[in-house]
Amino acid sequence: MMLEGKGTVVTGAGSGVGAASALRFAAEGARVLCADIRLEAAEETARAIEKAGGTAVPIARDVADEDEVVAMIATAVEQFGRLDVIYNNVGVPTPRLGSKLEDHTAEDFQRLFAINVGGVFFGSKHAVAQFKRQGDGGVIINTGSVAGLVAWGGAVYAATKGAVHQLTKAVAIEGAPFGIRANAICPAGMPYTGFMAAGGLSGDTDAVAERTAANHPLGKPITAEDCAEAAVFLASERAANITGVLLPVDGGYVAR
Repeated sequence: MMLEGKGTVVTGAGSGVGAASALRFAAEGARVLCADIRLEAAEETARAIEKAGGTAVPIARDVADEDEVVAMIATAVEQFGRLDVIYNNVGVPTPRLGSKLEDHTAEDFQRLFAINVGGVFFGSKHAVAQFKRQGDGGVIINTGSVAGLVAWGGAVYAATKGAVHQLTKAVAIEGAPFGIRANAICPAGMPYTGFMAAGGLSGDTDAVAERTAANHPLGKPITAEDCAEAAVFLASERAANITGVLLPVDGGYVAR
């Protein structure tokens, strides 16, 4: 029970990495606020947690809206008495995978930055404020990407993840005197989460997974559960002296 009694928020909890992480957090004893822009998806994850004997509260929130993020954190504190961990997981892909920089529209740019960077900025900002009010530290986890570590995944999308990485490191340094830790998980290709399909990558999912796996030295695609396991560790006291880390969950992709 690595997170027993912890009050946690997971954004994008209705699917993919968010759903897998919410389930794992709850399995380790956390009380989870399952936030997603789609209430029905958040409710589905919360029901799965409760069916397994855990504690979860579903909520609909748009992380690109600062007022909604403030309300989200306030709800977690109201429900659980405090906030211990926030996992800023929400992200959207490049609208058309394979698009060159010059192919991106102003709307593409604004949407990617508003959600991918804005959600992490607002979530981190208001989590830090809550942690300082509580006075005993806290944990921030962000979903970055290998695309923010190497030139892969689309120029604008990669730029948003590079911004997430720099925000993570800055918050880690600023938060350290207050016992606040901040780390980011950086996944490689995840064909089974629907994220790549949302970016326009079509074809049989198993075939896409096979091609994706071939890019990873370990020879396997990355799963939502891989990321969830990393998130549980970073959220726990087992990672008490780890902060400012950009952790690749990539089968060795960036080590080549």
